[in-house]
Amino acid sequence: MGRNYAAHAIEMGHDPNRESPFFFQKNPDNLDPSGEFPYPPHTSDVHHEVELVVALKSGGTNISVDDALEHVWGYAVALDMTRRDLQGEAKKLGRPWEIGKAFERSAPVAPLMPASGTGHLDHGRIELKVNGEVRQEGDMNQMIWKVPEMISYLSEYFELAAGDIIMSGTPSGVGPVSKGDVMEASIDGLGTLKVVVV
Repeated sequence: MGRNYAAHAIEMGHDPNRESPFFFQKNPDNLDPSGEFPYPPHTSDVHHEVELVVALKSGGTNISVDDALEHVWGYAVALDMTRRDLQGEAKKLGRPWEIGKAFERSAPVAPLMPASGTGHLDHGRIELKVNGEVRQEGDMNQMIWKVPEMISYLSEYFELAAGDIIMSGTPSGVGPVSKGDVMEASIDGLGTLKVVVV
């Protein structure tokens, strides 16, 4: 889900007023639990974006907001790594974003935590540090579109299913990383994901 925190929408040059949700897709094999992020080719401007992952245990179409959380299995901390220069070129040309977003290992992810243990997450600190310095910080209550609304909206356009993963947007403070950097992404209740840029 793109531009789901108002401050991030502003930093990316967009109006943060609530509008129809905006989304794009990564590929399933982009998810990577290894703890390493290989710096990708054909770019000199790769940005970090810390995000809450929502993992579904069931799905369907036209799911109501009131029923949406019944389909959630659990949550995780993840990063939506972005070749920002390639994404910017695609935006200018009105082309899809996959070249900037859906490259190999572009979604480092921590282990999924069951909602039965964490509860359903709708508030709490979300943060990213690079080499010990806080780059991104916010609270999940700042999401424009909450988890039940995201699930309901997506189910109007796609048939959702068990195993589907939704990445829920990032707070402000996105920025570049370089080889050797250590990223630490954390969300209250889910712990910390440590990823080294290699």
